[in-house]
Amino acid sequence: MKTWALGLAALTAAIAFPANAAENDTAAFKPAIVYSVGGKADGSFNESAFAGVTRFTNETGIAVREFEILRDAQSLQALRNFAGRGHAPIVAIGFNQAGAVAEAAAGFPDVGFAIVDMIVDAPNVASYVFKEHEGAYVAGVLAAMASKSGTIGFVGGMDVPIIRRFLCGYRQGAAATNPAVKVIYNMTGDTPAAFADPARGAELALSQIGRGADVIIQAAGGTGIGVLQAAADKGVLGIGTDSNQNGLHPGQVLTSIRKRVDNAVYSSFQSAVAGDFKPGVRVLGVADGGMDWVLDDNNASLVTPAMKAAADTAVADISNGTIKVHDVVADGPCPLE
Repeated sequence: MKTWALGLAALTAAIAFPANAAENDTAAFKPAIVYSVGGKADGSFNESAFAGVTRFTNETGIAVREFEILRDAQSLQALRNFAGRGHAPIVAIGFNQAGAVAEAAAGFPDVGFAIVDMIVDAPNVASYVFKEHEGAYVAGVLAAMASKSGTIGFVGGMDVPIIRRFLCGYRQGAAATNPAVKVIYNMTGDTPAAFADPARGAELALSQIGRGADVIIQAAGGTGIGVLQAAADKGVLGIGTDSNQNGLHPGQVLTSIRKRVDNAVYSSFQSAVAGDFKPGVRVLGVADGGMDWVLDDNNASLVTPAMKAAADTAVADISNGTIKVHDVVADGPCPLE
């Protein structure tokens, strides 16, 4: 499997924030996590976070209290309940919890919080954001090389900047590989429920297949499970995201572009155990292992040596700055629109 280790040095800030538990006093250490809509078994974004929880618990023997919200309105209450009961740090998964984290952090200034996929500017919050466009570029390279029809697809979840960033990177990588490639794309909706609708994901994928797409990436959380299922059922290739989804349909998932949410969650808890929990912003891309692509037994037959070489070159060139992947959040609208 192809991975890049996520160094803890990349997950530090200049000013230390004291842990709520005494250093190395694991009996007093009470970490907690609030998953986003879709739950920890979504096979994607939340499941990656759960993998970080599992790794931490397996290594330390420390249990992590968990809560799975069904809708955004539950987030603030869950965060406050954990903080009021002495849990820390408290990790929130998903940009949709940013407002709740900001409010909870203000109400409990001595409690350490962390959030994944959004920046919350507060003295007791660690924010983890990712360069999704960089990982998506690599996916675009592989999709363009694997496509026989010259048409590839993209199904996104909620129509928000993070997903648009992913789309633009995917299109850029594909166009750099085959300028004639056609990219069909759809967003699932405009609320967080767009990340938890596999039936709608399958419907959109089938529509794209009907228009000639023979490789389709999903950037839609739990909705993407339906995308990959539809692609496999129709004999075309899917591309997974967030977690390693190659094994969902062996031989039908070209690769998975992992967002290392697991490492962010693990690092938040592990640093707190060491008495070294720090607030601040961590921006993670391919160079420091925040994004990677997966090659394993489930997709080895799909990735030719030329494709692997092209993907590896893209990773190296993005990492050293030779390739600048457009970021719609920082750089403005995608130039390929």
